[in-house]
Amino acid sequence: MARCLSLFSASPARNTTPISQPCRPRPQGNSLMVLMAPKTSNKCTCRLARSLCQVYHGSAGGPGTYSDHVDDDILSLLPILPRDVRDNLLCDSKRGQLLEVTLDLGRLPQACYLDEPGRRYLSKTEVSMEELEYAQNALGELGGENRAGIAGTLHRISVIRNKKRQVVGLTCRVGRPVRERVDMVRDLLEYGRSILFLGRPGVGKTTVMREISRFLSDELHKRVIIVDTSNEIGGDGDIPHPVIGRARRLQVPEPCMQHKVMIEAVENHMPEVIIVDEIGTEAEVQACRTIAQRGVMLIGSAHGKRLENIIKDPTLSVLIGGLKPVILSDQEARTRNCKKSILQRRAAPTFPFLIEMRERHYWVAHRVSLSIFLPGCM
Repeated sequence: MARCLSLFSASPARNTTPISQPCRPRPQGNSLMVLMAPKTSNKCTCRLARSLCQVYHGSAGGPGTYSDHVDDDILSLLPILPRDVRDNLLCDSKRGQLLEVTLDLGRLPQACYLDEPGRRYLSKTEVSMEELEYAQNALGELGGENRAGIAGTLHRISVIRNKKRQVVGLTCRVGRPVRERVDMVRDLLEYGRSILFLGRPGVGKTTVMREISRFLSDELHKRVIIVDTSNEIGGDGDIPHPVIGRARRLQVPEPCMQHKVMIEAVENHMPEVIIVDEIGTEAEVQACRTIAQRGVMLIGSAHGKRLENIIKDPTLSVLIGGLKPVILSDQEARTRNCKKSILQRRAAPTFPFLIEMRERHYWVAHRVSLSIFLPGCM
């Protein structure tokens, strides 16, 4: 963390606020703040979130609540699985922590559980081609991304194909509405600035998108539009899952059309907030910039682990204002205690806040305008 600050922050490393220390609002400064969701109390987390917002608008937001409420709706997923796998899951005491089931031709079925390393075998019988064909027929037509959903649920099934385009593997991901982690960024959401969530696959970005949709539409009464490319946020089918609250959803016919649907949402439906998952292409990045310039709040996500990943990505770096190398004078380099060649922002960031989702309950929030310098604003 200190290394990240020394490279990209206007604040010295001593301004990093550990989660264990009492947090006091500061009139200047912290570009990086740790957000954690403890299992029993969220008081310190809320103080940290308010401190991060203090630079912008003073104290905000009431105390959050932490809840482990989970509605897995797993019975809708079981019918596509082999009979012995289905029976084992029904008798499994840890079924509520199931993350995914994988079925690969000629291998034993496996399951992955939350907070459990490795995988667990679900059967002593190898998966057959007949079982995979049965599952494929039960799913119906697959989308262009080799994904399918189950109508009325949040579950997502992805397929693996061979060279002949036959299905030889399935990844069955369990989708759950978990209403807990929005409290970690409640103050930022109430402030109304755009937020980019950054995390590796499986860390829970889409789950957070769902809960933020519900919070903004139901509790803050915003006009929220979700651009749902693969139906992962609102679930499969024409009727969105109730987990997104009163937010409306635009489905995307093909992944390559996501940026067009984003612009269509602004032009046709007058949203106050647009939520989009997995920003990755240059066209989608430019669509984000266009939407931000029209005064619409953006909640987006992208793949990565640290702010450095965005900085080094020539496409996604535009989301944080774009970067260019700058040569400092000897005196300026000594004053900053850094190298003479540094990176600075070209323009204002599309997303004023960037949150690194390092683990499911351990986030680091950056105020981008302080984490990456803008020339002339030192």
